[in-house]
Amino acid sequence: MTQNTKTDLALLILRLSLATMLIAHGLLKILVFTIPGTVQFFTSAGFPGWSAYIVILLELGGGALLLAGLFTRWTSIVLIPVMIGAVIVHSGNGWVFSNANGGWEYPAFLLAVVIVQSLLGPGNLVLFKPRSPI
Repeated sequence: MTQNTKTDLALLILRLSLATMLIAHGLLKILVFTIPGTVQFFTSAGFPGWSAYIVILLELGGGALLLAGLFTRWTSIVLIPVMIGAVIVHSGNGWVFSNANGGWEYPAFLLAVVIVQSLLGPGNLVLFKPRSPI
């Protein structure tokens, strides 16, 4: 296996793992916490209620784009503020995410992963490859 193949495989694993986590968290907000419950939580955390809809859309849509390898860098960059918000929300709960109301370790890790993905891009193992400019 060549170094380029290993790098592409590593990028695929990174991108698919991040996409899976984002989609899972978006669905969690809809199916478990419910949209009204998520809006209420965002409001209680000091964010405007409407921002819950944006976060759900970004998690689900961003996850789908990452799965396909589309606009990977831009998608990851757009998700950075979402992850910063998650770190802020959980920062008062201690380090470990198993603490009551979740600590900030997991959101901080996702923030790091989103930044790394934005720097590295999608790799070559994507569903749709953009055409080269003429």
